[in-house]
Amino acid sequence: MNIADLLFYFLTLLAEILGTIGGFGSSVFFVPMAGFFYDFQAVLGLTALYHVFSNLSKIVLFFKGMDRRIFLIIGIPSIIFVVLGAYLSQFLKGDIPALILGLFLVAFSLFLLLKPDFTLKRSNQNGILGGSLSGLAAGVLGTGGAIRGLTLASFNVEKATFLATSALIDFGVDSSRFVVYYSQDYITKDMLWKAPVLLIISFLGTWLGKKMLNKISQENFRKIALWLILIVGITSVVKFLL
Repeated sequence: MNIADLLFYFLTLLAEILGTIGGFGSSVFFVPMAGFFYDFQAVLGLTALYHVFSNLSKIVLFFKGMDRRIFLIIGIPSIIFVVLGAYLSQFLKGDIPALILGLFLVAFSLFLLLKPDFTLKRSNQNGILGGSLSGLAAGVLGTGGAIRGLTLASFNVEKATFLATSALIDFGVDSSRFVVYYSQDYITKDMLWKAPVLLIISFLGTWLGKKMLNKISQENFRKIALWLILIVGITSVVKFLL
């Protein structure tokens, strides 16, 4: 294992911890970070593979908080639209997807930092729309957790319910897009060799995040997470421009 692999695994662990505590999911940090090590199509495949493990760990550790009704409202549209997004991803070439992702992260984080009290109205219609958009974004850009997090927040559920339900939705989303990405040769043998290490990292990162949730206010950490998302987004845009 070389230095680059060690750095990649360390950043993956950090993304998992931040994603667990912030409630946005690890992909919002993992996808742009992995972009420094792999091309965008490979990042999509690696993200789907890793997130299957990541969400399994959250389902196991937060299982008691599961809300099946919210899963049906948000999760089913997410799964349907992630398949469409994953299929469309093959038509985005070069660094354009990374630029779109960077701009999306900058816009999303700035909006919530400037309007910290913004919430979606709790309704089935908003749940379906938010689920559809998050699934589409996950399929095309590799991450839709930020949109899903905002949608789930409108249902005003407890931390454990939020994380468990989000993980169940994400598991369905990532399992579906994994199949599509695999058929498009985004998943390589090198990624499969990383699977055991990623499995360990996903459980360790989720466990550490769960421990930290008991000591840190989720609202305060949410602000920190948004600033980190902003920095990640700006970095992705600057990388494209240089």
